[in-house]
Amino acid sequence: MAGRGDNSKAKPGGPVDTEPLRRAITGCVRSIAGDAEVEVTFANERPGLAGERIRLPEISKRPTAQELAVTRGLGDSMALRLACHDTATHASMSPQGADARVVFDAVEQARVESIGALRMAGMAANLNAMQTEKYAKANFTGIERQEDAPIAEAVAMLVREKLTGQKPPASAGKVLDLWRPFIEDKAAGDLDNLRGVIEDQQAFAKLVRHMLTSMQMAEEFADEDTEPEEMENPSEEDQPRSNETDNEDVEEEAGADAQPAEQSDTSDDELEDGEMDGAEMSDDDMSDDSDEHSETPGETRRPNSPFDDFNEKVDYRIFTQEFDEEITAEELCDEAELDRLRAFLDKQLAHLQGAVGRLANRLQRRLMAQQNRSWDFDLEEGYLDPARLVRLIIDPMQPLSFKKERDTQFRDTVVTLVIDNSGSMRGRPITVAATCADILARTLERCGVKVEILGFTTKAWKGGQAREKWLASGKPTTPGRLNDLRHIVYKSADAPWRRARRNLGLMMREGLLKENIDGEALMWAHNRLIGRPEQRKILMMISDGAPVDDSTLSVNPGNYLERHLRAVIEQIETRSPVELLAIGIGHDVTRYYRKAVTIVDADELAGAMTEQLAELFAENGGGAPAAGRMRRAG
Repeated sequence: MAGRGDNSKAKPGGPVDTEPLRRAITGCVRSIAGDAEVEVTFANERPGLAGERIRLPEISKRPTAQELAVTRGLGDSMALRLACHDTATHASMSPQGADARVVFDAVEQARVESIGALRMAGMAANLNAMQTEKYAKANFTGIERQEDAPIAEAVAMLVREKLTGQKPPASAGKVLDLWRPFIEDKAAGDLDNLRGVIEDQQAFAKLVRHMLTSMQMAEEFADEDTEPEEMENPSEEDQPRSNETDNEDVEEEAGADAQPAEQSDTSDDELEDGEMDGAEMSDDDMSDDSDEHSETPGETRRPNSPFDDFNEKVDYRIFTQEFDEEITAEELCDEAELDRLRAFLDKQLAHLQGAVGRLANRLQRRLMAQQNRSWDFDLEEGYLDPARLVRLIIDPMQPLSFKKERDTQFRDTVVTLVIDNSGSMRGRPITVAATCADILARTLERCGVKVEILGFTTKAWKGGQAREKWLASGKPTTPGRLNDLRHIVYKSADAPWRRARRNLGLMMREGLLKENIDGEALMWAHNRLIGRPEQRKILMMISDGAPVDDSTLSVNPGNYLERHLRAVIEQIETRSPVELLAIGIGHDVTRYYRKAVTIVDADELAGAMTEQLAELFAENGGGAPAAGRMRRAG
């Protein structure tokens, strides 16, 4: 059984019938969850919990005791989530800030797992094996500095220790030790009181909220009920993003990342679609106006200012742009720090370099195939054609034959990669995104394709200076966007890869990733592209969620940012020469973009990026000969 051990034993060195093991684990998971209808599957995919469906790792033919313990621990963790956790309560108590939300979610998971560990010793052993494997795969033992240690995991470890009396496993390294003095100094009293309310989720959540306030990560829970002016139009995004983390925090792989914040909003995409349909601008309404331009995209637009009056047309306002910034990575960080961050990035994903490199080489071969050399023959001047020399042997009076290479039909191209730098990307998604962007830039540069790498986030949580100015102005109603944008240039299109390589390490900087306003980021990236001299312009968005800015959404309609994003996408896709495509990490972007793909795991990003670019180049690679075109990748 998952909690009490298993009667099915694996014989050392030989294969076993894994079906009895699966049945035993499935029965125990359903028993712990208290629901005989829970669906349990085993697959070579990321473990996860969605509704009443639990996915566990496939059991190998020669399972070790450690492998079985980890699998049972994952099953116990998800079953406890179903049995001891209420999603509605969690959503109502969840703080607004992304960093605070990550800690809140991690501590709630620690609570439900601690309940199981206190009830059954076998379950405690399984959960400990799962945590040991998780921290080992995340390389926590290699963390020596507090800024590299995830505070959410440290708080969760300390809460488990207070609730169960068990110290973190050795594979957790110094993560808790680096943060323990700070946490205990700020919240020692609340930590001591958690054990008494472990069975009461709401009382437990209130104590955690008080802890977060003491640590200056969130406001008091009561404060959110005393500002009716700001909450007249509550954000519809807050609820889905809280719910999503409930289910996705337990999607822990044996070797999951250091931070549960890397999970992104997939669980409520269907709900969001239903909620937004009545308020958003219809795709059909916008496409009617654009049909007449579809045959000559960009013809009626002014290349250098395609969005001059766009915000007025879609009723999108910006309270102030005074504090927005467009900044390079070098301006945000000194050289020594950039070198350190780049080294950290390389260390985190050293094993991924080979896989991404192979995919990039495949893309390079496909692009080079479209640049096949072609020749004109039987010319009076050029290169001597040795294949025609046989004519001289047959008839010495024949003139020499020459050949000349034709100009390539592969159009001059520039690609812009726009990477979501929001807090929910923290952990493995942003690490993989940075590495993939780095290798793709190098690959495309070898093919003569220029690459620009951009990032977007905000300067502060909950509004920053823009919000302060709004408050000082007397809180005018519906102020529009109410935060300070930060648009980052990691690599300009004209900069060689070797000079910009270390800049991508900046994405690993603690505190850089905050909130995301996708619509304005797309406009910014598009406007940079539209002024480029290249014939073909490609814009790729990499994101893990819908646009979210708590400050803006608290005083505007809940779909305010998403509606603007849809309008921007429609404008680019129907009235611009820029080719737009998107990749969603755990987030269904196909409901926004016409050319899009959604991936479940950040590890799939490398393949998705290379395949999407390869397909795009293959579909209309600038009039390349038919023989040089490739088939659509499967």
